[in-house]
Amino acid sequence: MPNYDLRCVKCDSEHNIRATMAEKSEKRIPCPNCGSVDLETLFKSAPGYVRGGVTVADCPQRKVCRNSCPHAG
Repeated sequence: MPNYDLRCVKCDSEHNIRATMAEKSEKRIPCPNCGSVDLETLFKSAPGYVRGGVTVADCPQRKVCRNSCPHAG
């Protein structure tokens, strides 16, 4: 289940929420602050993908995996 960076249109609060893709597309994710389901996706840049405290750059198969490494972690 992915995490989403979402901003509530009603109360302008930002949250990182774990939800299914169906919950997000069907607008079934309530704002933890006010309960509104009017949430929009935020696109933030990250320093790099981290899984289990190990970056993708540390993967022994990084040339094969590129940026979606299942081995890190």
